[in-house]
Amino acid sequence: MARRRKGRDISGWLIVDKPAGLTSTAVVNKVRWALDAKKAGHAGTLDPEATGVLAVALGEATKTVPYITDALKAYRFTVRFGQATNTDDAEGEVIASSDARPSDEDIKEALHGFVGEIMQVPPQFSAVKIDGERAYKRARDGEEMEIAARPLWVEELLLTDRPDPDTAVLEMTCGKGGYVRSIARDLGKTLGCHGHVVTLRRLWSGPFEADQGITLEQIDALARTPELDTHLLPLETGLADLPELKCTAQGAARLRNGNPGMVVPGDAEYGDEAWASFEGQPVAVGRFKAGELHPSRVFNLAG
Repeated sequence: MARRRKGRDISGWLIVDKPAGLTSTAVVNKVRWALDAKKAGHAGTLDPEATGVLAVALGEATKTVPYITDALKAYRFTVRFGQATNTDDAEGEVIASSDARPSDEDIKEALHGFVGEIMQVPPQFSAVKIDGERAYKRARDGEEMEIAARPLWVEELLLTDRPDPDTAVLEMTCGKGGYVRSIARDLGKTLGCHGHVVTLRRLWSGPFEADQGITLEQIDALARTPELDTHLLPLETGLADLPELKCTAQGAARLRNGNPGMVVPGDAEYGDEAWASFEGQPVAVGRFKAGELHPSRVFNLAG
C-alpha cells in the first residue's frame, strides 16, 4: 500500500524571485515545506546561477503547469565575449578564447539571425536526455555528445546595454525549450569571437512577472504562518491564456466526473482549448465542442 503524502491540500501559485546559487528543485522543496503543502512543482527550470521568476504550483494548480511552460517567457542576460566555456556559462572551464570584440552594430546585425523559428542545439551540460541519460551527467564524465538541434520560437532579441567591449546585455522573449546559454554560445560563434552567459534573469513567464515574486528570505520569515498563504495566486492564474466558460450545476457535476459537460457559450470557438468555472471556482480544462467542454484535466478543489 502506497504511503500517504503528508501536508495540506492547498492549491494555487506562489511566484518566487529565485536567487542565484540554488536549483529550482531546492526552491520548490523550500516552498512545499514553508506552506506545509502536500504537492508542489515548478513551471520551467532555471539554472542554479540564474535568478528571477520561478512559478511554483501547489496542489491542483500543478495540473495547469503545461500552460505556463508552453507560454512565452522573457529573459535579460549578459554575454561575455572572447571566451567559450564547456558549460556555455561562467561556471565552466574556458575551452577557447579570442581577442576579437564585436561592435554594437555587429551585434545588432547578428541578432537578426536569432529571431523567428530557429534551430538550437542545447548545451552539453543540460537536462536533455541522450539514450535515456541526462546530458549533464555524461558531460561531467568528460564525454562529448552529438545533441540534435531542436526548434525554438524567438519572438524578440534585443541589445539593451553595452557596459564595455567585453560584455553585452540582451533581452529575449521566446517560447518553450529555449536555452539562453546556447544563444550566447552561438552568437559568439556568429560574431567570430566566442561567448558565454555570465548573468541570467527571467523577467516574466506567461502571466507571472518578477515584480510579483516573493524572496526566499520572505518565505523563511513567513513559513508556516497564515500570512504566507496571502501571497498565493489562484489556480486559474495559470490558465490566463485560455478563454473561460461558465457552466451549469449539472455541467459542473458531469465535468467533475470526467464527462463532457454543458457550458455557456463565450469567447471560445469550436475545438478551442478552454476552462470551465462554476460559481467562481475552476472545474476543468479541455476542448470546447458543440456547447460542451470535453475535459482533459479536472480540478478537485475543496469547498
